[in-house]
Amino acid sequence: MTDAKFPRVHSYTISILGVKGSSQVHHKQRNPLDHSPNNHTHYIRLALLSAQKSPPKPTNFRVGALLLAPPDLTPLTTGYTLEMPGNTHAEQSCFIKLAGKYSCNEEELGEHLPDGVILYTTMEPCNKRSVGNKSCVDRILELRKKDGTQAIQKVICGVGEPETFVGVNEGRKKLELAGIEVLYVKGLEEEILEVATAGHEKKEGDGGT
Repeated sequence: MTDAKFPRVHSYTISILGVKGSSQVHHKQRNPLDHSPNNHTHYIRLALLSAQKSPPKPTNFRVGALLLAPPDLTPLTTGYTLEMPGNTHAEQSCFIKLAGKYSCNEEELGEHLPDGVILYTTMEPCNKRSVGNKSCVDRILELRKKDGTQAIQKVICGVGEPETFVGVNEGRKKLELAGIEVLYVKGLEEEILEVATAGHEKKEGDGGT
């Protein structure tokens, strides 16, 4: 796979320990299996396990997502591409499942969620759907508490969305303008993209066999 097709995100990344501006802070003191709030890699790996359940198709990325509630990071739900009926994305699958749990429609879901929900997703939420469906960025922005604040306060991603289907994804800007913090975790890009593109035709130079 070429860099042009899967652009690297340099200015958007954080360390795998979740410490802004320094990848060396407490590095030797961290246990790689630590489930602390700053070990973002642990939760991205959990989302990646969900992504592996998604059926490989040439028209989709296999993505996994996980919603957590602070302060103790209680798991709310997981989701993956095509988990729910229709051409559903991972984040959308999470929202559909939670709406069912709370017996509400997706538009009202934000009113039922705990404060400060965190979304982990193996790939940044889409900002545009090639078949006219509502984007995951718009779905996130529509989830609001009764006081009008965003229900999801932080989105943590494993990789940026490749330009394969809908071009450059500018969803990060929309999320940040709404006050949602967006972080990218380094270190799992190769694994995530391998899973995400499992159903895609391999081209010369992509490393396929």
